[in-house]
Amino acid sequence: MAADELFEKGVSFLKENNPLGALAYFEKAYSIRKTPEVQSYLGFCIAIERGQITEATRLCKDAIEQEPANPVHYLNLGRVYIKEKRKDEAIETLRRGLSFGDNTDIRLLLESLGLRKKPVFPFLPRGNFLNKYIGLLLSRLKMR
Repeated sequence: MAADELFEKGVSFLKENNPLGALAYFEKAYSIRKTPEVQSYLGFCIAIERGQITEATRLCKDAIEQEPANPVHYLNLGRVYIKEKRKDEAIETLRRGLSFGDNTDIRLLLESLGLRKKPVFPFLPRGNFLNKYIGLLLSRLKMR
């Protein structure tokens, strides 16, 4: 099989929610030809299946350096950050990915993370009672 065929098989396995099968195809494709897209997906699968977060982050960041305008790389790095429970960095990375083009997977992932609105008074901490209760009041009145 050619590297492109292996890559497509890996993507189809991921869509079927089978990251272990996808990992095998991405590793084979990566050994044949090291493209940024294969590298990015390989990093994501390594994080999910093997828990090697450092290696996965490195692979995804290398892919972003090679193709900074590809939102899929940001999606995969964001997923790695979520696996590592680094929600703030994941959101920042996913938003950066959206700046390079609309991606429904990124949008769905951002929605599932539950983005918060900005505090009513940005000069006060989010946990301050004024921000909390006035924010709740405005939300209930549907003014926010």
